[in-house]
Amino acid sequence: MTYDFDLFVIGAGSGGVRAARFAAGFGARVAVAESRYLGGTCVNVGCVPKKLMVYAAHVADEMEQAAGFGWTLEEGHFDWGTLIANKNREIERLNGIYRNLLVNSGVTLLEGHARLTGANEVEIDGQRYSAKHILIATGGWPQVPDIPGKDLAITSNEAFFLKQLPKRILVVGGGYIAVEFAGIFQGLGSATSLLYRGDLFLRGFDGSVRTHLKDELDKRGVDLQFNSDIQRIDQQADGSLKATLKDGRELLTDCVFYATGRRPMLDNLGLEHTGVELDERGFVRVDDQYQTTEPSILAIGDVIGRVQLTPVALAEGMAVARRLFKPEQYRPVDYRNIPTAVFSQPPIGTVGLTEEQAIEAGHKVRIFESRFRAMKLTLTEIQEKTLMKLVVDADTDKVLGCHMVGPDAGEIIQGLGIALKAGATKAQFDETIGVHPTAAEEFVTMRTAMR
Repeated sequence: MTYDFDLFVIGAGSGGVRAARFAAGFGARVAVAESRYLGGTCVNVGCVPKKLMVYAAHVADEMEQAAGFGWTLEEGHFDWGTLIANKNREIERLNGIYRNLLVNSGVTLLEGHARLTGANEVEIDGQRYSAKHILIATGGWPQVPDIPGKDLAITSNEAFFLKQLPKRILVVGGGYIAVEFAGIFQGLGSATSLLYRGDLFLRGFDGSVRTHLKDELDKRGVDLQFNSDIQRIDQQADGSLKATLKDGRELLTDCVFYATGRRPMLDNLGLEHTGVELDERGFVRVDDQYQTTEPSILAIGDVIGRVQLTPVALAEGMAVARRLFKPEQYRPVDYRNIPTAVFSQPPIGTVGLTEEQAIEAGHKVRIFESRFRAMKLTLTEIQEKTLMKLVVDADTDKVLGCHMVGPDAGEIIQGLGIALKAGATKAQFDETIGVHPTAAEEFVTMRTAMR
């Protein structure tokens, strides 16, 4: 059978664009459909604008530290409108780059909502296209619990476009998005509360990392309220919001920000016209080669609910393109030892197993841990501490995990990710000469196990 395209990608986010570009480069006839914005969540309402806002929030720290180095600064004034306008301009520039990447690769870009009408057919604005392979890369979408007043709350989608900075904000959630935005709003001047229904945020991260970040956020003045959840939200006569908690307490705020999870974006996708199945969590079910239960349809990225990170979606997109159109170059994605960062304030960098995971996996472990005040802060009154931690297998000496909370954690952990991927031992860490004076050298100078 002759098809209009060899590959039809639904969704022009990171994973979809990567798959499309490389498939086209391998000689395939490729189309991409996108109904919202080029670059997906990461470029438009995720990693990129969030990191720009983290930079903005961190300026307050730099100004506070400046006095210790002899600088006298006039009282700073922050303008939210300027930040948002400049952020929007940068995102528009990146949208254009993504457009050029696709078009210059020979990909047909179709801007409209794509809906599956069969195992090998997609419809956009009444026009139908056939394809040998269809790739679902529609990503995720934030969700708010179904409580009275839920429409009064915002999510990360709206946070990047607020007309003004809230004087008071209530961030609800215990994942990395909640922690990051609590730091952003606190740093920019909002009175910030972080509510989480559990005992401690960042479930799944190393225990030392979680408690250390809690202590540092406390120092910064973030109002942390654990074992707390909202029952309803009501708007007051003056425009403010009243959040009634399940324990009966009432909190007044100007903005309620929910970061309590993301669902796969499958709205009006037409899955009912195919044999595609969802797993028990509602994500698209795929095998190890990203093939769904409909043989002609594949899926990658956040929509399959594995590791929801942009670089992982990129790797999955590359794997699909190679397997389908350049099989001699195909390599499966290795989900072990994926380095990642949380751009909290201070930030987290982590790769490999946590102490808890290592013990649960049956390893006998040695734990190396260091907490210190960064050199940059020694001329200031700021008491922030950096945490560095190594989880080592006591029998093989292999480093199982590296964890950090402190300035530039994401930058430092990237190199350590290579070391763990290569199977480095603690002895090899010890034999590596440090770069002095840096915080990073602490990872190669920790000699005595704490436990």
